[in-house]
Amino acid sequence: MKNLVAYITTGYPSLDFTIDLAFSLKEAGVDTLELGIPFSDPVADGPIIEEANLRALEGGFKMRDLFEVSGRVASEIDTLFMGYFNPFYHIGVDRFIADAKRDGVSGFIIPDLPYEEAKEYKSQIEKEGLALIDFIAPTDPKRRVEKIVNGSKKFIYLVAYAGITGAKQRENLDRIVSDIREFSDTPIYVGFGVNEKSAKERAKGVDGVIVGSAFIKILLDDRLSNTQKIDNISKVAKSIKYQINE
Repeated sequence: MKNLVAYITTGYPSLDFTIDLAFSLKEAGVDTLELGIPFSDPVADGPIIEEANLRALEGGFKMRDLFEVSGRVASEIDTLFMGYFNPFYHIGVDRFIADAKRDGVSGFIIPDLPYEEAKEYKSQIEKEGLALIDFIAPTDPKRRVEKIVNGSKKFIYLVAYAGITGAKQRENLDRIVSDIREFSDTPIYVGFGVNEKSAKERAKGVDGVIVGSAFIKILLDDRLSNTQKIDNISKVAKSIKYQINE
């Protein structure tokens, strides 16, 4: 069974909405939830997720809101914190680890923390039983792949193309998947540009997919009520989970 990871923006349009959406996504077949930490400059994300980040911040999102949500949902669905390094640095990695562990969060995704810099924190995070997810890009040479995936935990985040989330580029990932498999048996999940149309193709040869922009696009649709947003996002999640396992 291939896994589905769902990214959602914490706190938009409200904390209660985020919690309700998390539980609905679990029922729809989502295996792991990425609680996105709103940030003013999400460099790896496209305009859709960037807009959701800005709306959450304008709505008054505070870091305590992240932990309030994780405290409610992480015991029910496997949960990761996804955010840029700035909040981790300012609050303190030690505190992030302690609060995540308290709530049952299983790890962190920090897209702007390069492998070389992540090493400083990875052992600290893993010592507490959490995972720091490793990223591989299709442009990474084999020697770098070997270095990064050695000892990877939970799953390896394979970026589908060089660019930002939500775009429609396509690259042949066979070579990079083969390189990863040579050095690691950690599951490989493909992210960036995964939606209902692309999920089945992107899931070939890997163990799961990561979906964000396809969900957040619905989240931002002001024509929909909150109930309709949750229903529509969950329907898309259920469809993608079915497609990747056909």
